[in-house]
Amino acid sequence: MNMQHTAILSLGSNMGNRLENIQDAIAHLHAHIATVVKTSGIYQTPAWGFEGDAFYNCALLVHTGKTAHELLEVILDAEARGGRTRIEGSGYISRTIDVDIIAFDDDVVNEPHLHIPHPRMHQRNFVLYPLRDLNPRWVHPVLKEDINRLIELSGDESPCEFIMKLPEPLESSTLHKFGYIAIEGNIGAGKTSLATKISEDFNAKLVLERFADNPFLPKFYEDPQRFAFSLEMSFLAERYRQLTDDLAQLNLFSDFVVADYHSVKSLIFARVTLGEDEYRLYRRLFDILYKEIPRPGLYVYLYQNSQALLGNIKKRGRDYEQDISADYLENINRGYLDYIRSTTGLNILLLDITGRDFVNRQEDYIWVLEQLQNAPVK
Repeated sequence: MNMQHTAILSLGSNMGNRLENIQDAIAHLHAHIATVVKTSGIYQTPAWGFEGDAFYNCALLVHTGKTAHELLEVILDAEARGGRTRIEGSGYISRTIDVDIIAFDDDVVNEPHLHIPHPRMHQRNFVLYPLRDLNPRWVHPVLKEDINRLIELSGDESPCEFIMKLPEPLESSTLHKFGYIAIEGNIGAGKTSLATKISEDFNAKLVLERFADNPFLPKFYEDPQRFAFSLEMSFLAERYRQLTDDLAQLNLFSDFVVADYHSVKSLIFARVTLGEDEYRLYRRLFDILYKEIPRPGLYVYLYQNSQALLGNIKKRGRDYEQDISADYLENINRGYLDYIRSTTGLNILLLDITGRDFVNRQEDYIWVLEQLQNAPVK
C-alpha cells in the first residue's frame, strides 16, 4: 500500500500568456501542494460551452498526502493566486488558469462540491488526450472503460492539437546517480517516511527495516540491560540478511535503491546499549559481516533535536516507544555524529531537519530533494 495518494489534475488557460500561466501553475503545485510526477503534452482546443479564445490544456499526475477534500481546497487557492476569479452561477468563461481534480486513486466521490472522477471528463477531448499521455492503460473507476475506449465514445468532435511536451519537475533529478541511497536518523526522525516518498516519486526500489518483526524490541524497552545484546545481535543478523538479499536482487524496472537504514546503524545503537565486553564481541562480528555489505552511494543522516524526536514518537503512538527518554535519544544522536565525523570512504550528507515537516509540508520535501540532488558523487 502506497504512503501517498495518486491524483490526476487537468489544467487549462485561455487568457494572457497561456503557456506561461500553465508553467507557473505547475511550478506552484509542485513546490507547495503536491509532487508533480508526470506531465502530459500541451494541447490546444477551442473554448467549450462559450465563445472565447482557444485553450491550452494539459494533465498532471501528482502524489500527495492530502485527502481529496484538502487537495481541492489548496487547488482553489492556487487558482486564485494564478488570477482566476470564480463567480457563482457565471457558467463557462475565459480564465487565466483552471485546475480540476479528474481522478483521485480509484475513489468515487459524489458530494455537492466534489465529484470524483470528474463527472464530464469522459465527454471532453481536452481532458482525455492529456490523460492518455499520463497513463495509456487508465481505466475509469465507474464506467470501467479504458482511456482509449473513452476517447472513442466521447462524442467530442472538437479538434485537439498537440502543441508541445512540457519538461517534468522531477525530470532533471539525478538521484539515480547514487545507485543506492541509505537514509538514516534517530528514532522518530522520519527516515522511513522520506525513503518511502522518494521510492514512490522516483520509481526506486524500497528497502525498509523490518523492526516490527523483532521480538526483542518491546522487551528491550522494558528491560534494556537484560535484552540489549539479544536485541542488537538479532538486528545485526536481520539487517545483514535483508541488505545482502535485497541489494543483490535489484529490480530491473527501478532506477535506484533507497533504504531507511544502513548496516552501520547496528554499530551506532550497539555502542549506546551494550557494555564494554559485549560491545567488543559485537564489534568483531560486525566487522566480519560489514565487509560483505554494499556501501551506499549516498548516506543521508536526518538530524533532529531530542525534543522534536520525542514529539514525533508520541505522535506515531507505538506503545513500546513511549517511555524512551531524551537522554537515550541524545546518546544515539551523539553516536551518529561521532561516526560521521570520524568515518572515511562513505559519501555522507548531514541534514538538519529540525523544524521541518517533509511529510505534510511540500516546501520542506522539495528542500530535502534539492539537498540530495546537489550532493556530490564520490
